[in-house]
Amino acid sequence: METQATISAVPAPRIGLRMAAVAWVLTSVYYFYQYALRSAPAVMIPELTSAFGISALGVASMVGLFYYGYSPFSLVAGAAMDRLGPRRLLPSAAAVVGIGALLFSTGNNQIASAGRFLQGAGGVFALVGAIYIATKNFPPSKAATLIGATQMFGMAGGSAGQFAVGPLIGNGLPWNVFWIAMGIGGLLMGVLLFVLLPKDETSSGSGLRTTISAFATVFKNPQSILCGLISGLMFIPTTIFDMIWGVRFLQDAHGIDYGAAVMRSATVPFGWIIGCPLLGLLSDRLGRRKPVIIGAAIVLLGCLAWILYGPPGVLPPYVLGLVAGVASGAAMLPYTVIKEANPPEYGGTATGVVNFLNFTFSALLGPVFGWILQSVSGGASPLALEHFQATFTPLLYGVALAIVLTLLLKETGTAVREK
Repeated sequence: METQATISAVPAPRIGLRMAAVAWVLTSVYYFYQYALRSAPAVMIPELTSAFGISALGVASMVGLFYYGYSPFSLVAGAAMDRLGPRRLLPSAAAVVGIGALLFSTGNNQIASAGRFLQGAGGVFALVGAIYIATKNFPPSKAATLIGATQMFGMAGGSAGQFAVGPLIGNGLPWNVFWIAMGIGGLLMGVLLFVLLPKDETSSGSGLRTTISAFATVFKNPQSILCGLISGLMFIPTTIFDMIWGVRFLQDAHGIDYGAAVMRSATVPFGWIIGCPLLGLLSDRLGRRKPVIIGAAIVLLGCLAWILYGPPGVLPPYVLGLVAGVASGAAMLPYTVIKEANPPEYGGTATGVVNFLNFTFSALLGPVFGWILQSVSGGASPLALEHFQATFTPLLYGVALAIVLTLLLKETGTAVREK
């Protein structure tokens, strides 16, 4: 049964707007931090290959364990946020991410794999918490803008994890020193969140029964499933292609040196920094979600096609990555739609569900793309352009499918609800 939430049903703010703003900014900074950890391995694949004694495919699989923690714990984070609130959850979650970074720095395959899983499991609370704070304490007409701004912080971290970390590694910073420093930073982040996050009132629901009811309501709503599929199909060009294989694609397929490849790859998350708040603001101004998603997906499709098959040197070096990142920012609009299409008291659960569906794509397909690349290349090094084309062409079909699914999505923007 589909449940359509109305804008008037959103509960009143639980904390003052000033304190809510502080809480949102702090949680968004935490999101910045975990996204930097998520993207940083892309600029140190050779160092990790040497340190762990495994192939680039093995490193990609280990790095992809982030999403095996991130995806299922999206559901935990969403339900727990509705029950307990950010103040009780975020400090310990940040500490878990810090511990995960320290474990990754050991250079031991099994311990590092566990650490990467913990980074994802703890990191997901940042996005869910920031969206929860924003949508519970600010006007619903600003929902898409605030969710887009939240993702802007995340992608700023993703971009920094490449263009800031890349030169450090290139200039001789040991890879494990970076992870130790980030681990300590995560522990300090947990302390900061514990001290500064305001206390808030939370749900008085009856435990497990309330949680099961929330999941049943959200998952039974077909709009929820569509939101997760659309977002996931628009996310994986960034999470898998760019953040894992982007630097190597530019180095091997186009002969670009390491430093320039890092900077070009970093333009994709930098584009998200622009696109997330911009497209969210545009959607709020129009009062509609679907036209913005479809238009951005068409642009993303064109950029991906040019990146894989277009003649090099025609466009300025950073344009394609930047525009692709800007267009990809529309992948956050389904996070707004799912909250508008479900009861407001299940806001955290709805965010957890769309995040779970979204990043299940990255968790399941990351190793698949790595395996395909290994198979078509026969383990060759360096890889050739045709190897990347054969491996990542399905991304084009995925974005095209996202456009079709968006046509099936029910419009939830204010322009429709006010009629």
